[in-house]
Amino acid sequence: MNNVLTSVLIAYFSATGTTANVAKNLASTMNAPMYEIVPAQKYTSDDLNWHDENSRTSLEMNGVVPYPELANLDAKIKDYDVIMLGFPIWWGSSPKIVNQFVKSYDFSGKKIVLFATSGSSGLGNIATDLQKDAVGNPEIISWRVLNGNPSTSDLKKYLETLNF
Repeated sequence: MNNVLTSVLIAYFSATGTTANVAKNLASTMNAPMYEIVPAQKYTSDDLNWHDENSRTSLEMNGVVPYPELANLDAKIKDYDVIMLGFPIWWGSSPKIVNQFVKSYDFSGKKIVLFATSGSSGLGNIATDLQKDAVGNPEIISWRVLNGNPSTSDLKKYLETLNF
């Protein structure tokens, strides 16, 4: 990263803890605050069963039910220049709770930098899909899939590619 002072928030959604661990490592590496995106109704293991076409996540991802509601709307988005937005990749996309998050705040003049965890998918067209829901027409950047437990040195190296 260059020497330009940029205020960064690490916002993330994690249903099982995997993305939360990556977000914590990233926040520690960047010395940045964190914000957890929490659904009003927590996901159960049955909700997360992607093999069941009638599970909550299957219905959400297939557009059968509306986006899930957020538990709160207290993220201080206006205080930051860059939002590092992390999530697991579901069905090759972002979980619909992430779409609800970008619909719920004004991101005018902001950069949203996407990072994800995934067993097999890349970020693909997720930035384009989120852009459709994002309020304020922010710049959305597909950054990286961060699987496992990236070291601080690896995260610093990855962050250098962002130039902010």
